[in-house]
Amino acid sequence: MASSANPTRDDFAKMLDEQLGGVADDGFEGRVVKGTITAIENDKAVIDVGLKSEGRVPLREFARGEGDHGLKVGDEVEVYVDRVENADGEAMLSRDRARREAAWDKLENEFGEGKRVEGVIFGRVKGGFTVDLDGAVAFLPGSQVDIRPVRDVGPLMDVPQPFQILKMDRRRGNIVVSRRAVLEETRAEQRSELIDKLSEGQVIDGVVKNITDYGAFVDLGGIDGLLHVTDMSYKRVNHPSEVIAIGDTVTVQIIRINQDTQRISLGMKQLESDPWEGAAVKYPVGAKLTGTVTNITEYGAFVELEAGIEGLVHVSEMSWTKKNVHPGKIVSTSQEVEVMVLEVDSDKRRISLGLKQAQQNPWEAFAEKHPIGSQVEGEVKNATEFGLFIGLDGDVDGMVHMSDIAWGISGEDALALHRKGEQVSAVVLDVDVDKERISLGMKQLERGAPAAGGTASTSGSSLRRGEVVTVTVLEVRDGGLEVQAGDDGATGFIKRSDLGRDRDEQRPDRFQVGQKIDAMVTGFDRSKKPNFSVKAHQLAEEKQAVEQYGSSDSGASLGDILGEALKNR
Repeated sequence: MASSANPTRDDFAKMLDEQLGGVADDGFEGRVVKGTITAIENDKAVIDVGLKSEGRVPLREFARGEGDHGLKVGDEVEVYVDRVENADGEAMLSRDRARREAAWDKLENEFGEGKRVEGVIFGRVKGGFTVDLDGAVAFLPGSQVDIRPVRDVGPLMDVPQPFQILKMDRRRGNIVVSRRAVLEETRAEQRSELIDKLSEGQVIDGVVKNITDYGAFVDLGGIDGLLHVTDMSYKRVNHPSEVIAIGDTVTVQIIRINQDTQRISLGMKQLESDPWEGAAVKYPVGAKLTGTVTNITEYGAFVELEAGIEGLVHVSEMSWTKKNVHPGKIVSTSQEVEVMVLEVDSDKRRISLGLKQAQQNPWEAFAEKHPIGSQVEGEVKNATEFGLFIGLDGDVDGMVHMSDIAWGISGEDALALHRKGEQVSAVVLDVDVDKERISLGMKQLERGAPAAGGTASTSGSSLRRGEVVTVTVLEVRDGGLEVQAGDDGATGFIKRSDLGRDRDEQRPDRFQVGQKIDAMVTGFDRSKKPNFSVKAHQLAEEKQAVEQYGSSDSGASLGDILGEALKNR
């Protein structure tokens, strides 16, 4: 153990610490301290920071850009102590490191307060750029350079400008900054200032910047407003490009300003007179007008009466006779049509129009042209279980009830005598315009026929509809047989389909001239020439036999019944 008379190495260190202010040399490392320039030798400054030895710092670390360092002996400067003593026994000092440490301290304070910082873009790296923040190097991502993509960053390099710190990590030495955030904030401030100068209802000029399907964006001098397509004109606008083009200067009215979203809605039609004012007076109910079809939908067609006023022709009001038809099959776009005003609602800006009302009711026209008792002709459009529908003039249908088809036979048998597409004659029995119904009769055309049946005189002979007569074959044709009733009676025709019930029986070639056959009188043609039918005669016999001898579920077959009926004739 050493005596107090002989001081140890630790004693000398303690004495030195006391002489230097009580701080060990290794306490200086990693700190920014102040020092005094004691000499300037060549390109280095000799600095005393209070350590055992002085340190040397290159003069270029003190220079700003290309400027002079501006140092002289006796100046006090801040430096970073990297090591207290190197291999040459000198202190290792750094002015750059001291500046970086000071910059980090300042940046951390500004980042905490959300302040902007000033920096200079000085280099490119993968994914972005490097920024000098007064000694600290930060990363600027490419997406954060500007609000919109920038093709040439050259003009932004080496220019002091503000940035916003997005992220800091001192331990790792990472700083991420954004120039875009500053621009957006600045623009928002400018936008707020501009919005404060605008007011709803104000009329202002702007320049069309962009056009979309739903409207156009108009530059009002640093702030954009939306001009919706529905506010461009009172008339129908299918696409904004029909009214305006990019670069056009337009006069608009500010409709609405949303202070929360800072969105501005604009209008052009608001500067025009409203065509709907006084619409009820201009377009009274019942008035007939001419308009142009502008749009066709599933439920109707829109007709423009004047610029800004359109009415709807509902599908139910398009045609008297064409029901359940798509409007596009009745009218076409740009077609000029005549319509009638049915209803006007100025508050809701709606006008109901009728296309069919502008035309004469075809049932009224038919009633005027064909009074009750007049004869008409038409084609059998459809045969139903209760009658025949006949196509008539004016694209209307009339119905012949099965009880009015023929005298002397049942309605079912009378229906079986006619087919779709057949041309027939009938008499008008009744016309109900309101219910759109026309009642026709065919049996009433028989000359001399009473209301419930009777005798019709034709060609000098007396034949009744439904009467069974024996006829003689005069001529065999592909379509049927020309026959004569009796020996010197009226001549008539049996159609191929009326030669028998079965298809095999309907061959004209199975008959010979002079052959006698039984047939039923089914009607008369325009010249009152009788028509005969073997088939109708067979059906009538079968029905009569069933009624006389029993039904098909009585135990007897239809053949037995017919056989018994023929035996008792």
